[in-house]
Amino acid sequence: MTESTNRKTSTFSLFNNQFSSITTTTTESYSNQNKVMRHLAWQVAPNLILSFKYAWAGVRYAFNTQRNFRIHIAIGVLAVSLGLFLQITPMEMSVIVMTCAIVMVLELINTAIEAVVDLTVKQTYHELAKIAKDCAAGAVLISAIAAVLVAACILLPPLLQLVMSML
Repeated sequence: MTESTNRKTSTFSLFNNQFSSITTTTTESYSNQNKVMRHLAWQVAPNLILSFKYAWAGVRYAFNTQRNFRIHIAIGVLAVSLGLFLQITPMEMSVIVMTCAIVMVLELINTAIEAVVDLTVKQTYHELAKIAKDCAAGAVLISAIAAVLVAACILLPPLLQLVMSML
């Protein structure tokens, strides 16, 4: 056998060994419902429905605990409602929806970063923890400012036109 064939064979056998241990662990976790096996990340949510359930749990957590997330949702609903009322084009509406979504996504990431940092440093102060939290909050702030500017550029002209026509 050549050296490259030996490498391929050893890699394949390594893959097979890992795959068989994954299969065994998965079978064990299904057979024992009370015992949670978390050797691999995908075993936390063995099916798609459970993945969606966990994702919505994160959104619910942020909504229930983060004032800013609720504010972003309220402003997003207001912007989309105003867009519908003003009958803006589908392309303009998609831009507004996407910018609102980006702000909310960044708020969720900010919440996750804050939770991980708090878990790591506990009740103590650490300069790097402050930097991580401040930068994540800054990302949300910049995206929120950008979303307001985008919404203003799209919604103000038809809104002003509507107001002028009413006068």
